Amino acid sequence: MTERRTHLDLFAVLCLVACAALWGLNQSAAKVALAEMPPLLQAAARSGGAAVLLAWWAGHKRIPLHPGNGTLRGGLLAGTLFAAEFGCIFWGLQFTTASRMVVFIYLAPIIVALLMPLISPTERLRGVQWLGLAAAFGGVAWAFAEGFSAPAAGERQWLGDALGAVAAVLWAGTTLTIRASKLSSAAPEQTLMYQLLISGALLGGGGLLLGEHWPAQASGLAWASLAFQTVIVTFASYLLWFWLVRHYPATKISAFTLLTPVFGLLAGALLLHEPLTARLLLALGAVALGIWGVSRRS
Repeated sequence: MTERRTHLDLFAVLCLVACAALWGLNQSAAKVALAEMPPLLQAAARSGGAAVLLAWWAGHKRIPLHPGNGTLRGGLLAGTLFAAEFGCIFWGLQFTTASRMVVFIYLAPIIVALLMPLISPTERLRGVQWLGLAAAFGGVAWAFAEGFSAPAAGERQWLGDALGAVAAVLWAGTTLTIRASKLSSAAPEQTLMYQLLISGALLGGGGLLLGEHWPAQASGLAWASLAFQTVIVTFASYLLWFWLVRHYPATKISAFTLLTPVFGLLAGALLLHEPLTARLLLALGAVALGIWGVSRRS
């Protein structure tokens, strides 16, 4: 299929739900591998492996990835922010649960909506969008306070939660950089390659500087987790998402990001037996309401 559709058919809906499920499961997969693989080197291996697969894909499809189209400056900034984001996520997962992490990082779409008027003045928030934003930040702040009063993941849960919130800001910064630079008109594969290559180098270098060591041996479960993150999430699901954006209305497919924190919460509870507190469930609802609110058109 090459034509652009004006509505979501069953195939698109199934693909979007699959993407949301994979992205929600990703935090749990990273947490599983953290038991044997250090955080920054694991994140670097994930980016590096996906970059190799993307290079093969681009060569097969004859998609140019060279920076000669004026995208280098924006690509370097986007890649650096991307690296810092995943550094915060993988490092923070050592202190908090995967289900909490996915709720905190999905503040990013709301932060983008708040700051987008600085780039595009016509995209100002109005009415219900402001209410959604306030609900999201309020719910997340209440859940964050739980790390000081009744931490379920340990005494440093607050640190993991804080790193998740910082990751959300960095993710929003990456999105705004892409929108404000020449990357906005570049092939999505080129934008993704910048992020993968730069994050792989920075995260790998950071891990070595901090004294991280790749394990001499790792279990099949840890390797399967890393392979899932690399091949299925970072490579395949991102390419599928880009394809959907090209062929279906972006305003309609973006609503499905609401499902990602839901799947993330379920994955943490069912696969890792993480506790689901009332505050976290309320924060999830507030974030979902916020994403729905800011994505509405006046």
